[in-house]
Amino acid sequence: MTHSNILIIEDTASIALVFEKWLKKSGMHATIAGTGTEGIEQLRTGKYKAVLLDLDLPDMKGQQVVKMAKEEGLDVTFVIVTASGSINIAVEAMRMGAYDFLIKPAAEERLVTTVRNALEREVIQSTVKEIKKRSSKKSKHGFTGSSLPMIAVYRMIDSIAQSKASVFITGESGTGKEVCAQSIHDASPRKSSAFVPLNCAAIPKDLIESEIFGHKAGAFTGATSDRTGAAITADGGTLFLDEICEMDLNLQSKLLRFLQTGIVQKVGSDKQTRVDVRILCATNRDPMVEVAEGRFREDLYYRLHVLPLQLPALREREGDAVEIAKVFLSEMSEEEGKSFVGFTEEAENALLTYSWPGNIRELQNTIRKVVILNDAEYVTHDMLGIDTSSLPRNLGNNANADFGENGIPLSVNLNQDFAEIERHVIEAAIQHCNNSIPKASEMLKLSPSTIYRKKEGWE
Repeated sequence: MTHSNILIIEDTASIALVFEKWLKKSGMHATIAGTGTEGIEQLRTGKYKAVLLDLDLPDMKGQQVVKMAKEEGLDVTFVIVTASGSINIAVEAMRMGAYDFLIKPAAEERLVTTVRNALEREVIQSTVKEIKKRSSKKSKHGFTGSSLPMIAVYRMIDSIAQSKASVFITGESGTGKEVCAQSIHDASPRKSSAFVPLNCAAIPKDLIESEIFGHKAGAFTGATSDRTGAAITADGGTLFLDEICEMDLNLQSKLLRFLQTGIVQKVGSDKQTRVDVRILCATNRDPMVEVAEGRFREDLYYRLHVLPLQLPALREREGDAVEIAKVFLSEMSEEEGKSFVGFTEEAENALLTYSWPGNIRELQNTIRKVVILNDAEYVTHDMLGIDTSSLPRNLGNNANADFGENGIPLSVNLNQDFAEIERHVIEAAIQHCNNSIPKASEMLKLSPSTIYRKKEGWE
């Protein structure tokens, strides 16, 4: 059994030796301490997970030992050993945190069973604490959330992290694509080397080649010194190219050549350097649409799209919005010196029903604004400042709803599954847009990849 070290705090040597013998016979190792002070010193070593504690010690009461251990955060389970006349005191010790008690003279089988149960309980408690520790603030891989879509993402990250293959991360703006890329790197064998992120949309087109591959001094106007470049910096590690679909077509061909050869040639240099880099990339566009419309090279797409990973929008993540909001509220309240402890029920309902078009980034900004502008214990609906008045209402079992917004003439029978209503709306929008999914996605405020995924499911 794990953690089989037991501490016996007992001042009567003969009783302590008998307990030690019984425990040893059952495969457990025990150490004896004759006073409360000695017992506390032993517990501070962290070697013990269960304690047999006599209440009547020469220097202090057993209850004081329990109290001191609790105050010092010593991770241990107490079993009280008491005379029959002090059962009420033993019960009081249990209220203070002791696990069980034995009455002297204790039977061997009863003592051994109680100690084993205490050890099992300690293992379970440690496991629960670890789970809670992992699930608080960041549930896994830097994300917060326990919805089924996110569990699938966590499993996907665990699987693909061990590979050397390229990963193509897609998802709406604000869903956490860079967090995902960093998590893949951190869970991979490359974690001890550099993770180098580069946002292709934030760098001028005439400088991005230099940012990726580096340049020699004098290679172009403004190149006053040599630049290493992200590809060489990431040698042995991971290069993350965010917003990859913003990359110029000419540079896309150079990136493809780099992926095929692993060779870097700085701008203005004849020297070639071989590097070992894993490429992760991301976009909030639908890459297949970009390929179809000639803005992204098809051969580069298939070179990068080895392991696809789709991040769900916040509105698709069941109850995660409240869970994430609570983490943000706790962190930001501490930063700003505020006293917020949670959300009212009305506020939580608003968090769950609002569509969050800006996803986690919008939610984070909303909570930050609440914390800065208000000072209370609970966040109210009014403080959030999000409009949920236009959300669908319950129209009854046999109701119909007519939608004419954006020019879509549509009659929806609400006496059917939501999935059927959703399909009806999306197909009508596509038809209205002359079968253009990009236009339909813009009209419906959905990502094109979401519509493609849903259509595949229907077909």
